[in-house]
Amino acid sequence: MIVGLIVNPVAGLGGAVALKGSDGAQVQARALELGAVPRARARAAAALRALHARRPDALVRTVAGPMGEDSALAAGVRFEVAHRPGPAGRGRAATGPADTRAAVAALGVVDLLLFTGGDGTARDVLDAGPRPPVLGVPAGVKVYSGCFAVSPAAAGAAAAAFDGRTAEAEVVDLDEEAHRAGGVGARLYGTLRVPAGRARLSGRKTGSSAAPPGSAESIARAVVAAMRPGTAYALGPGATTLAVGRALGLELTPLGVDVVRDGAVLARDVTEQRLLTLAMSQVTHGVLSVIGGQGFVIGRGNQQFSPRVLDALAGIVVLATQQKLAALGGRPLLVDSGDPLADAALAGHVRVVTGHRESVLYRIQSASEELP
Repeated sequence: MIVGLIVNPVAGLGGAVALKGSDGAQVQARALELGAVPRARARAAAALRALHARRPDALVRTVAGPMGEDSALAAGVRFEVAHRPGPAGRGRAATGPADTRAAVAALGVVDLLLFTGGDGTARDVLDAGPRPPVLGVPAGVKVYSGCFAVSPAAAGAAAAAFDGRTAEAEVVDLDEEAHRAGGVGARLYGTLRVPAGRARLSGRKTGSSAAPPGSAESIARAVVAAMRPGTAYALGPGATTLAVGRALGLELTPLGVDVVRDGAVLARDVTEQRLLTLAMSQVTHGVLSVIGGQGFVIGRGNQQFSPRVLDALAGIVVLATQQKLAALGGRPLLVDSGDPLADAALAGHVRVVTGHRESVLYRIQSASEELP
């Protein structure tokens, strides 16, 4: 079995530092200035380890340096370098969209092409017109396309189990400038062929437009009624958490994380480091919404809730409409913080607020856990 691997080494840089994306050299430079830590290499290596554990005979065909070779070395798998990206210069990054497209062409025909990144990387792979089927290893800030596995470990497991059968999966992306300004509409760009087994795939994010009017407001009233004096609440991104802000008479940061206490904003659009400082200095609860269609609570667009922040929080409150939970068809809620131990600590059942004086216990698990 020959598995191709392409890594976008700057994928996800902007998440923990509240930049809401990583597209563009300026954003990437700003993310590094703010202390962002690249994570794509490690997540690609985790996928390769899961592949190697099941298919030690698999050969990984990849790109030199941070676009794949470094991850293969870290994972200890058998690999060959089939492509070397052009040098940086004249204002271009060494690992930009053009390099991803060139790598897809250079790797040629493999049994399955793994790519590590987010929705922007998926678009670049789509633009290259890959001949083999592909599978995304999630590493971006926003991972709303249906061509990604639910976690790096799931990507490796799916690659090892791939039997040649494929299905179409959608590639969607957001305009990051509009995204930062609060625009949340995703655009469909096309489809890619992915392994047909859907259990380990995240599926495309769906919106909340089908929810009856007032659902979010009903949930918001319940959250506000339960807030305790002197306690801080870190409100994650999402339409439901914005409704909590409205119920408090506050205008929250669209797609950011704001911390409120006693009916006032304590800190606006916080980074992971700022959120950690607050959580360590006072009693703080996380208030998190569920991503429709995917079921993620942690790890998609809210990377400020890192493993160390989760450890410092007094608890989390999960919000979802009954319609959103029903659409999951019994599938669990998912956590993908990047640390399997932190994810496992949240596994079990969580109380989900579904309306005023309404809640349900719902199963939640690590996205790296084997799915049926």
